[in-house]
Amino acid sequence: MNQTIPPNTGPKKDDKPDRDHAMFDAELSGNVLNFQLLKRVLTWLVPYRLSLWVSGALVLVASFAAVLMEVVISRVLVDYIIVGDANSPMPDLGLIALTQQLEATFGLPALYVAGGLFFVLMSIVALLGHWHRLTLIDAIVKALRDLRQDLFAHLESRPSSFFDRVPVGRIMTRVTNDVEALYEMLRGLGSLVGEFVPFFVALTIMLSTSVELTLILLLLVPVVGSATYFFRQASREIFRQVRNSVSGLNQFLQENLSGMQVVQLSQRQDQNRAAYTKINRLNLEQENRSINLTTYYGAFNDSLASIGLGIIIYYGGGSVVQSEMSLGGVILFTRFMNMLFTPVVLLGEQLNVLFRAMASGERIFQALDWDEQIREPSHPATLPERLEGRVEFRGLSFGYSKDTQVLVNVSVSIEPGKKLAIVGPTGSGKSTMIRLLGRFYDFP
Repeated sequence: MNQTIPPNTGPKKDDKPDRDHAMFDAELSGNVLNFQLLKRVLTWLVPYRLSLWVSGALVLVASFAAVLMEVVISRVLVDYIIVGDANSPMPDLGLIALTQQLEATFGLPALYVAGGLFFVLMSIVALLGHWHRLTLIDAIVKALRDLRQDLFAHLESRPSSFFDRVPVGRIMTRVTNDVEALYEMLRGLGSLVGEFVPFFVALTIMLSTSVELTLILLLLVPVVGSATYFFRQASREIFRQVRNSVSGLNQFLQENLSGMQVVQLSQRQDQNRAAYTKINRLNLEQENRSINLTTYYGAFNDSLASIGLGIIIYYGGGSVVQSEMSLGGVILFTRFMNMLFTPVVLLGEQLNVLFRAMASGERIFQALDWDEQIREPSHPATLPERLEGRVEFRGLSFGYSKDTQVLVNVSVSIEPGKKLAIVGPTGSGKSTMIRLLGRFYDFP
């Protein structure tokens, strides 16, 4: 080998200024719904779009079957079989006529037919719902597997200077916790689609049954939406702090475990344990704040559901007495009320997951877009035909940062077959010279 490191000639024209590695420690709130970022995340799902279409079709069928189950209970079982009112103007989606036809065809009692219909619909909901979840999660897991693979391959190609300046714990959080946050978001978005199908079908049936009662119940929807909005506003900052505290835990733990020999030799176990306890306590406080806020939000929504049920009983009961609504219609409203409010509540919860995932996505693409690398010179030195094994440093100056120089105007020549002992205190540049020989770092 005949390697000569020439004297420094100053920065090249294409050299980039020193990068701000501190941005990896910056707190990203993700408080803006970045559609470009979301679109970029979804590109990893493109190879599995067939599975997504199948999953969407399955959830549509299962959701409609779930609506029919409620109609079987309220209109077929209550109105037709128990009350004996088959001619009520309330919609039954043709299920009463189907029950009558099956009665005549098989000679079975109406109760058995209704039970059979309910069992078939329940089986459809269970089987297709399970198939939908498997198909959806399979596509999401494969997409995030590809994302992890791309992220890992990208990080492997970064120079040593990148890992000197960015804590490994921060990098690990991006590959693990942040990718997991994207999984929660994508899974939630897929499930949310299945909740809005019953919402619109139920709303249509409720309007055709009693416009006045439906409009009264719809007045509660903005209340639920407002509560969801204020919950998101309050929880956004808390969730950001939770994510950062988890990242801090990972960073501290990784650094201590990887440097355990130094910790034990320095007898810093007690100090490090105290520092970890402090970070862990901070994480506990942030998690408790998040849990408390979520609990209050859930209790408020439960109270609104009870208010809605009271409205149905009061108004619907009066309508039954005045023969304006059937008993099955009142029961149908109580069953559909959950279908009316659940998507709004889930949408609010999913918004929080979405905003948390926005922060995680920013952090992931922050690492994925980091293009720092050792660049090949535009005019590389020509190697001799035969390498002799001669190593020469000529006027070398180098520093890990622009403010501190580790080596200043170093010149040394090592002939083939010769040995050179380099001694000096810690930080004098011994290891740096070896790293430069291996080109772990670039220099002007």
